[in-house]
Amino acid sequence: MYQKEYMKVAIEEARKGFLNGDGGPFGAVVVKDGAIIASGHNQVLKNNDSTCHGEIDAIRKAEQKLGTYDLSGCQIYTTGEPCPMCLAAILWANIDKVYYGCTLVDNEMIGFRDEKLEEMMGERENLPEWFLEERDRELCLELFNEYKNKVDKVTY
Repeated sequence: MYQKEYMKVAIEEARKGFLNGDGGPFGAVVVKDGAIIASGHNQVLKNNDSTCHGEIDAIRKAEQKLGTYDLSGCQIYTTGEPCPMCLAAILWANIDKVYYGCTLVDNEMIGFRDEKLEEMMGERENLPEWFLEERDRELCLELFNEYKNKVDKVTY
């Protein structure tokens, strides 16, 4: 069941990351049994690691904390609809549900190429309808607009 406070934590995690110059405005929170297990944010620039997206960072931390690669029973809250890489990682981790704020088109609006990668790799229509759910887009758009107006940002 969706809980808005988890999305707010993901937003704050994303804000912290991009204000520190770590990467784009993408934060994520992994939740299990009503408790936050881990949070993460985009650290592509900080780590010179093209795979360190917010969802990947949160998944890695959750798996370490729980001592398992199997996150069955968990949900992930993320400020942006997962890119193909993050979506695959979420599926590999067996996460039960994805709640996202901004869409792939919104990601493009702030300089990211998720939509183009999705066109190349696609196939979201093969996922169960209930698996991906857009929530609190307006809250996340506020974050994206804050990022869009940031002067010293780098996009990729």
